[in-house]
Amino acid sequence: MCLAVPGKILSISGDGMMRTARVDFGGVIRDASLAYLPDAVAGDYVLIHVGFAISKVEESEAQRVFEYLREMDELAGLTPDSPGATRR
Repeated sequence: MCLAVPGKILSISGDGMMRTARVDFGGVIRDASLAYLPDAVAGDYVLIHVGFAISKVEESEAQRVFEYLREMDELAGLTPDSPGATRR
């Protein structure tokens, strides 16, 4: 089973297919490609799958998913110690 995790776009850099975003996953910051979402802007909530933003989601939906992940203790895989992660 594949999992896409919601996050909030903090900032965007690059152009065209090389656009990337700094994305906040409940306090853990990672980079993600915006190649599939050319209209994404800072402040948008997006679903990230294997490093790519694949769709936009409402903030309320993203928060609901984070609550479920916290309940299942599944945010552990997104810790600042994970490769490529930073803490805000």
